[in-house]
Amino acid sequence: MAGVPATLIIFEIIPFLVLAVGVDNIFILVQTYQRSERQKCETHAEHIGRIVGEVAPSMLLSSASESTCFFLGALSDMPAVRAFALYAGMALLIDFFMQITCFVAIISLDMQRQENSKYDIFCCLQGKKKEKGISESVSYKFFKAIYAPFLMNKWVRNITIISFLGLFCFSLASVPNIEVGLDQEVSMPEDSYVLKYFLFLKDYLSVGPPVYFVVNNTNAALDFSEMEVQNKLCMGHPRCDSITTGSLTSSWSKIPEDSYLATSAMNWVDTYLNWINDDACCRIKKSNSTIKEPCPTEEPASNCEPCGIKDDPTSEQFQYTIKWFLDANPLETCPHGGHAAFGDGVQVRSISSKNSKFDPDKLQPKYQVVHSNLMSFHSILKTSKDYYTALMRARELANEMTDRINENEPEENHVNIFPYSVFYVYYEQYLTMWEDTIRSLLISLVSIFVVTFILLGFDLISSIIIMVIIIFILVNILAVMSWWSITLNAVSLVNLVMAVGISVEFCSHITRSFAMEAGPDKVARAKAALTKMGSSVLSGITLTKFSGILVLAFAKSQIFTIFYFRMYLAIVLVGAAHGLIFLPVVLSFFGPDAKHQDKSEKLRL
Repeated sequence: MAGVPATLIIFEIIPFLVLAVGVDNIFILVQTYQRSERQKCETHAEHIGRIVGEVAPSMLLSSASESTCFFLGALSDMPAVRAFALYAGMALLIDFFMQITCFVAIISLDMQRQENSKYDIFCCLQGKKKEKGISESVSYKFFKAIYAPFLMNKWVRNITIISFLGLFCFSLASVPNIEVGLDQEVSMPEDSYVLKYFLFLKDYLSVGPPVYFVVNNTNAALDFSEMEVQNKLCMGHPRCDSITTGSLTSSWSKIPEDSYLATSAMNWVDTYLNWINDDACCRIKKSNSTIKEPCPTEEPASNCEPCGIKDDPTSEQFQYTIKWFLDANPLETCPHGGHAAFGDGVQVRSISSKNSKFDPDKLQPKYQVVHSNLMSFHSILKTSKDYYTALMRARELANEMTDRINENEPEENHVNIFPYSVFYVYYEQYLTMWEDTIRSLLISLVSIFVVTFILLGFDLISSIIIMVIIIFILVNILAVMSWWSITLNAVSLVNLVMAVGISVEFCSHITRSFAMEAGPDKVARAKAALTKMGSSVLSGITLTKFSGILVLAFAKSQIFTIFYFRMYLAIVLVGAAHGLIFLPVVLSFFGPDAKHQDKSEKLRL
């Protein structure tokens, strides 16, 4: 679709969404036809046109609201949400187009078949001619005779309002308890050997992942050959500053339960100073040449002589010995070689001389440090919360290190220190998950309000009621996530955005029917709207989804049982409860005035 990649989430959710919207509208269209008798002197085409004229505006309202909601949801920064929103919006437009064209044509042909008393499968055979009457389903009779009169009772309406308001407040208090993240073992089937591997890691692993605090000095803002700069990084020498990047990691590692840092950083400056002051480590080849060549650690002592640097190295000494240190292998005779520990972590580049007085062939090679890192280890991390909290703490420490190393430095010489670990790329999304969720849901809610306000004929009260009911549904679903151990991540966020769209189906049909219904008072109009549309909503969305949802309960993968079975079940049950119980009661109290007066009332006028 226009280069937008399809993901597993799309293939798993879009069919459910299309089915929920499509079946609901189809039930409304079919049941409206069944309850409508052809008028005298009305042709078959006119009869179909009248039915479609009654139902299509409600179908357009729900489909347009949901499509706009999803298309605007593509503004999200999360790729999974953006791709789902685009596919969902386009799928609903195609769904609506097929309903008002292909399905209307097919049902029209089927109506002609029924009128001609022809059989369903063997349509060429004709049965006995029967008088067509108004057909009322069992659910319609139940709503008309039992449910609607009971719900519109004065005491029942008052109890319903109080109960749903109390449930909303209780649910709102539970929302902050939702955990963010997606544990990696949840995505594995129950019989997978990879699941056992993840569980063993959680139970027996005694070390956390490594973390690197990278000093980005690509623009050579800091000269690490200067003693003042080295003193801001080192930790184990008397000349080091009292607070350095190394001492900061050491302090944080003493409280691993809060810092998620288990060890102090491996500091290349400390190791370099130990190496250069050790005659067994810093050695040069015996030669009469003016260019000094490093003596490898494995070279016999007879071929080498000490560098002779006993005090702190000068800038020039640092520039030509730093490369030697990074190439030196640690051995028993010299354990301070930096090749194993810092060969990849400290990057240097050659310094070219522009002084023409020297012969380039005899010039001593010199180097400067471009960037480096300090390696430490996180404490043992087991859950998603541990991982993204460790990332947060590492960034806080990196900010402190950045402030310390840039202290007393001009702004043009400032450098940036940032943390890196292999798992950060997967868990960084959870740092802004709540912000992304709120933004996506707000965009969806605002778009639904605008579309319903326009398509309902600028009916502000009806639009506000639909918006309030959808907010109640969302808050209750979020509470179910908290109670049922459903974490907030990209999968559940997509489900929440979908829940907003499906909630329109539970609200829009009944609300529009109420607005168009004529009656002596709001209670009578709410009863009529619930009787007319309630059975279709119950049959089209609620009952037809249970078979598909219940199958997911037996899936071997936890990601299906948690994020699809539990959330889909919550969406259907919570949406049906609000659409068929709470919404009619709210309309009976606060609904808009009738747009069309009763005929008898018009005659009196």
